[in-house]
Amino acid sequence: MNAITPIRREFLFLQGPPGPFFRLLADALREHGLGVHRINLSGGDRYDWPHGSTDYRGTQRGWPMAFDRFVRSNGITDLVVYGDCRPMHKVALRMAQLRGIHIHVFEEGYIRPDWMTLERDGVNGHSPLPRDPSLIEAAARWLPPIPDLPPITSAFKRRARDSYWHYHHVVTGKLRFPFYTSHRQGSITMDGIRWLMKFARRKRRARQAEATLAQIAGRKFFLFPLQLTGDYQIRAHSPFGSMPVAVDYVLESFAAFAPADTLLLVKEHPLDSGKRNWRAYLERRCARLGVCDRVLHLDGGDLQSLSKTAQGMVCVNSTSGTLALEAGLPVAVLGDAVYDLPGVTHQGGLDLFWTAPEVPDRKLYAAFKKVLHASCLVRGGLASASGVRILVRNSVERLLADPETAVRDMRKVPVRRAARQAEGTSPASAR
Repeated sequence: MNAITPIRREFLFLQGPPGPFFRLLADALREHGLGVHRINLSGGDRYDWPHGSTDYRGTQRGWPMAFDRFVRSNGITDLVVYGDCRPMHKVALRMAQLRGIHIHVFEEGYIRPDWMTLERDGVNGHSPLPRDPSLIEAAARWLPPIPDLPPITSAFKRRARDSYWHYHHVVTGKLRFPFYTSHRQGSITMDGIRWLMKFARRKRRARQAEATLAQIAGRKFFLFPLQLTGDYQIRAHSPFGSMPVAVDYVLESFAAFAPADTLLLVKEHPLDSGKRNWRAYLERRCARLGVCDRVLHLDGGDLQSLSKTAQGMVCVNSTSGTLALEAGLPVAVLGDAVYDLPGVTHQGGLDLFWTAPEVPDRKLYAAFKKVLHASCLVRGGLASASGVRILVRNSVERLLADPETAVRDMRKVPVRRAARQAEGTSPASAR
């Protein structure tokens, strides 16, 4: 009886994070004998992957059929994207599902730093991760411990450089990609100007943060870390649509139901460019509610340290919630989050949270983390060359280890055990 020759896997990459990660991941897949393809949708994509790629320069209306023709003519078996809510990606994922193409979605790590998310079919609110505590506990019994590994090297300048050049070419590449519209909200140019202004005010912001931290010393307070309005966590995976609406919701609940001796510390997102003056916004809303003396604004500070002394954390669905849970802090989630589980997060509604927050079950949260690492996370980062190398290697292992699509006779590139122990290994390879 003749052996069945496995079909060669052909990977199609769409938009990735700014920088070389997707291109380097593709190079590594080629070394494993896999086919690799890329469709550029913008000048930034073309800058990050200049050679061996195909430009799509048409309209959004023409994209579904153009994508379908490409996957049919190239025998695509796997689709790789960064984020599943970008308009062009949403269409591609639906079309890929019609063709039975395997979908792999990268995103920022559910647990940070040192990890990135890589899931089948969707992430965040679209994640197929089970939400039943009993299923999670049962699965965790068969999983190895989470490896204790050294931190991944990172530098903000590296991410800033990659982002600058990517979006610079998005703007300057409009002639070549005339119909492309960024998934980001607002003007990219104005965003850059606001970042320069924010950098110029860094000393004043540091003094204000120091004064705010002094005010909460020895007092009871709840943490409320803000998220970016343009993030799909807010736009697609919450009921609010924008961060100001979420802030109004939290402030009104705090004013009506929180004890008079507690404070609310509202912490700005570190990547907020300053389009909205949150300090002024909070002052106006708090004056109307009569809680100006109980709501504090913070642009800076260490969230992990604050989580150790707070009474609880309120978030829409930020990964900051996992930092709080790690510290045993009660967390109230207002949107869709993979860690929003009965027994892990507060389930009684925000109004009750201020007086009776539910403490997380540490055993259940530990089981959840094991399942999360084994099925959703890959080790590495985007903010250093070494972090990207680790991320590439572990992403390849996860993609090849996919039980539904792995090709048994694909050759493996050998990696020395000493190097793996020094730089870290993926959960899939730890099994």
